[in-house]
Amino acid sequence: MDIRTLTHMANRIGQFYEAQPDRAEALVGIAQHIEKFWEPRMRRALAAHLAAGGEGVHLWVREALRG
Repeated sequence: MDIRTLTHMANRIGQFYEAQPDRAEALVGIAQHIEKFWEPRMRRALAAHLAAGGEGVHLWVREALRG
């Protein structure tokens, strides 16, 4: 899958959770959503993109997947 598409999808998840009042809960929600609903190859591609700098990835998504 194209990294631009994955970045767009991840950013939409980040934007959704950004509305939550508790940032810590939101970060957990982002990580859980990606773990639960994304295929392993999608997660690996996004992780590789983040390791290479993560250009264009929502800040909260970066934080959620860092730990």
